[in-house]
Amino acid sequence: MPAPPSLVNTLSRAWLRRGPLACALWPLSLLFAVLGAARRLLYRRGLLASERLAVPVIVVGNIFIGGTGKTPLTIWLAAALRDAGYVPGIISRGHGSAASAPRPVTAASLAAEVGDEPLLMARRSGCPVMVGRDRPAAARALLAQSPQVNVIISDDGLQHYALQRDVEIVLFDGRGAGNGWLLPAGPLREPLSRRRDFTVVNGAAVDSAGMAGAFAMVLAGTHAEQLTDRSKRQPLAALRGQRLVAAAGIGNPQRFFATVRAAGLACVELPLPDHHDFLDDPFAALDADIILITEKDAVKCGQIENLKRDPRLWVVPVTAQLDAALAEQIVEKCRGCSTA
Repeated sequence: MPAPPSLVNTLSRAWLRRGPLACALWPLSLLFAVLGAARRLLYRRGLLASERLAVPVIVVGNIFIGGTGKTPLTIWLAAALRDAGYVPGIISRGHGSAASAPRPVTAASLAAEVGDEPLLMARRSGCPVMVGRDRPAAARALLAQSPQVNVIISDDGLQHYALQRDVEIVLFDGRGAGNGWLLPAGPLREPLSRRRDFTVVNGAAVDSAGMAGAFAMVLAGTHAEQLTDRSKRQPLAALRGQRLVAAAGIGNPQRFFATVRAAGLACVELPLPDHHDFLDDPFAALDADIILITEKDAVKCGQIENLKRDPRLWVVPVTAQLDAALAEQIVEKCRGCSTA
């Protein structure tokens, strides 16, 4: 069961500094560190099973709990690999999916069955996508369904050591490493020192996030598309002067609000829980000409009868922009991978 929003907000604030609450929880973080280190050691020693696939595996993940922008980074990476001549496939947990067995994701899948992020990735990337709690099983199912796939991207699979990987990409955002402590005293699932091949920082200067040597990622959103008809679009700047609400049910809603503000728009901000299902119609009582929502939220709203017909709902697609050198280095590592 998800934690109450008030508890999440309290912890989120505490995790950004080493204040009284964080210090009180620090002894528990030592236990968390010991358990995590023991688990990683068991995998390294082969006492816990870890599977290697016949194709390279790239893991996109984070050690900062919550959303940092993995979905747009995964979509960017899939396009970069395709441009380099690869045929990528994507595996994901499928948040909210009731089924544990692997299941394919298509553009027509229901978000309630496969998860909002995998559905968005399937639509935006055009890649085969498979969801499942067991990452190796999901990968095997994807390769069986799409034997032309010759590289797999594992979305949010950094701590899933049962699947061996060839490239690890750790993603942060403007919050950096927070107070630098492990859960529950801080926001980190693993130590900041954990090995990785590449570090990416979303939406903040690399130096300001304390991530020297990282690659910067910018999420660019320049226009809005009406949910009732995505072919109807207009520049964000053209929305100035209207009564606007910006709503976001993502891991860090402030990132979406910052994108809207960067376009010169003044909006009432409506943060919602990550993966919000929208069955409660949080827009019904809003007095607004236009309600701006994220693409991740749009995949769910577009499958709810009263919301998909609401002309006030406009989607703001964002595209990840990164240094081409990152794609080149990832491709180089994949080409150097030995296959089973």
